[in-house]
Amino acid sequence: MPTAPASSPGLVFRQDGEDHRSSTAAAQHILASALDALGAFASAQTTRAEKRWRWQYPHPITHWVEGALLRPRAVVPSAEAGLAAAWEALSWIGVDGVERKLAEAMAAPEGWPLTTLTLKGEGPSQVQPWGLPYRGQMLRGDALLQQLLRWVEGGVLEASAARALGRCARHPEWFDLSDRCIALLGAGSEAGPLNWLVQWRANLLAVDLDQPEVWTRIASVVRQGNATLRLPLRGPAGKDWTRQAGVDLLRDAPRAAAWLRSFERPLDLGAFAYADGERHLRVSVAMDMVVQSVLGAQAESSVAFLATPSDVFPVPEATAQLAQRRAASGQGPGAGLHPLLRAITGGRWFVPHYPELLKLQDGRRIGVTDSLVLQQGPNYAVAKRLQLWRALVARRQRHRVSLNVAPATGTQSVLKNAALAAGYRGAAAFDVEVFEPETTNAMMAALWVHDLRSDIGASNPRARLDHPLDLVMDQACHGGLWATAYRPRSVLPVAAILGWLRRR
Repeated sequence: MPTAPASSPGLVFRQDGEDHRSSTAAAQHILASALDALGAFASAQTTRAEKRWRWQYPHPITHWVEGALLRPRAVVPSAEAGLAAAWEALSWIGVDGVERKLAEAMAAPEGWPLTTLTLKGEGPSQVQPWGLPYRGQMLRGDALLQQLLRWVEGGVLEASAARALGRCARHPEWFDLSDRCIALLGAGSEAGPLNWLVQWRANLLAVDLDQPEVWTRIASVVRQGNATLRLPLRGPAGKDWTRQAGVDLLRDAPRAAAWLRSFERPLDLGAFAYADGERHLRVSVAMDMVVQSVLGAQAESSVAFLATPSDVFPVPEATAQLAQRRAASGQGPGAGLHPLLRAITGGRWFVPHYPELLKLQDGRRIGVTDSLVLQQGPNYAVAKRLQLWRALVARRQRHRVSLNVAPATGTQSVLKNAALAAGYRGAAAFDVEVFEPETTNAMMAALWVHDLRSDIGASNPRARLDHPLDLVMDQACHGGLWATAYRPRSVLPVAAILGWLRRR
């Protein structure tokens, strides 16, 4: 049973009846509470009682998406209930050893207020033009548009994503960010946009771990660009300011939120921090504490998250039908053996991705993709669900929200898992494209700029959505995971075998 240490101050899971601090109990409580608010009472009860949680957690997440699609008016209240449950399932241990509710910790940050150090870029002052690095080339102009078209035709991007990136190409003036103040939680994240923002004259507020090597790397990136970056210091800078730089959100979320609020201006807040295992669920709650605080302080503030393609999502009818056609024609190696392999494995391999589509109240037919990868674990899945819920609630509160699905990407955090690394190498056999980090970073940074600058699209809270979950279908760059013939989890073993063979 995963647990978080109770001896250190900071964010911990609440104790259960046996004095355990269990991420499993927290995750079950969070999902069950959201399902209750959706009216899915039987699924909520099953979720609370589930004993094989490590293997069964995809079911309540899928039930939530399916129920949310059929009950649009209950979606945001359900998201609010899930977030409230997360704040109940965790607590804050102060430096005095006293355990408090998260709201109490946020109301009274412990320790001296953080001070600020400013770094300025030393690179060319002009805004660097945006382009898309792809397979050794920098795509701009017609070459970019042609590649976007190929991706749409191949089911790699949604057409709305290609249109948004096309607008970015037509509006280079959008990328002068000197008029905005952008705050980054997890500023040095491998999947984050820092490398691009520093080239666009951005005013940056950076929060990341209190580790000198993290800030040495961030400072090197900033130095090469033209941005101004401000970072929090825990004490006097001294000869080596990196020793005092940064805060761990798991220990200092209240102080980090107070530091961001101290600038007394609207912020465009990107929540990109990542951690392994149960820490990721905790750090997502810590980011939620900061996001709620910042959005509550400034009505004009916005928030951005990166959604993972390995999750459960509603899928537009055209994309789901492409997957159905691929399944009918036999996609992937050894297509003639797929029914036999499905039978031999008890129906676990080569499961059709969309056996049927849901009909919504507005008349649309929608697919539901279950692209969860069990190796990533329930804590990761619930953490990403919290981010979706916060985005839905923030948009209802009239904040601009950027929530775009990023493609499968060969980041170090993924590739260090041998099974996932092998699966990524074999993914092309199932029409899934795995992107290089530099391509994903450029693509998602541009979409964030689009969401800040353009009123076209779901990020604009004044734009009417037919369903709240249109927010996650709009501008999705899923890399083909939504359009593959089979449920991704059911062909991951085959993709992994192909990946291992190709490596050899």
